[in-house]
Amino acid sequence: MSDLIFSVFPNENFVDLGLYQFGKEQCSPAHSFGPAARDHFLFHYVLSGTGQLFADDSKGNTHVYQIRSGQGFMLFPRQINTYVADSNLPWEYAWLEFDGLRAKEIVEIAGLSMDSPVYHAHSKDLRENMKNEMLYMVEHRNESPFHLIGHLYLFIDYLSRSSASMRTSAQGKMRDFYIKEALAFIEQNFQNDISIEKIAEVCGLNRSYFGRIFKETIGKSPQEFLMNYRMVKAAELLKLTSLSVGDIGNAVGYPNQLHFSRAFKHIYGISPREWRNKNRIRAIGNK
Repeated sequence: MSDLIFSVFPNENFVDLGLYQFGKEQCSPAHSFGPAARDHFLFHYVLSGTGQLFADDSKGNTHVYQIRSGQGFMLFPRQINTYVADSNLPWEYAWLEFDGLRAKEIVEIAGLSMDSPVYHAHSKDLRENMKNEMLYMVEHRNESPFHLIGHLYLFIDYLSRSSASMRTSAQGKMRDFYIKEALAFIEQNFQNDISIEKIAEVCGLNRSYFGRIFKETIGKSPQEFLMNYRMVKAAELLKLTSLSVGDIGNAVGYPNQLHFSRAFKHIYGISPREWRNKNRIRAIGNK
């Protein structure tokens, strides 16, 4: 039998980086999982033992990776994979499942991709700090969501800084600068009538090039990101205030209530009014 500790994280609408579930498991010999595909990024760090990862690359070709103690592996959204514990020295691993508007960028900064999913550390100290953050979360799984999210950010910091293949090219640094400029502009002006052309102009880029590097870095087009960002802000207002649906739509850049309701339903699957009714008790109490 496997020794398993597993926790599901409550959804608190953390936009940039959210946690879904985490845990630790001492696997039995030849224990396997898959083939399966995940909805989010899922990182495993091997605490002891060894095993194999069978994972598709970006072109759909399957590769086999032998992974041992001190290494890890990233599973990607919609990637088909299977992983199997060794028959003689089965692995024990800790894992974190996360996602968010910055998740793709973070994983790329750590040098991990579908074509290179295995984590190798160039710093033992940073690797140990990363491992300790993962174990801390497992051992303190009953702490508040904000407490755990803080440790998720520390984990991400150690993951990226300990990786042996962090991006250092001048082109990569300039791309990061442009994306940070775009995100800052969106965060400060999402409530206004802003266009993708305007965002590209603020960054000093043409629209086509800006759209391409934004999607490659963030994993969403600028239009998708802006809509997601506005709807998350709208959900916060629906949950935490008694403003009308029309006023909330106007506050997040949708003066037309019908357009706002359509956009909200596209993201959340239900109308703003239905969403508020489902979240009213926890958010603004019974009135």
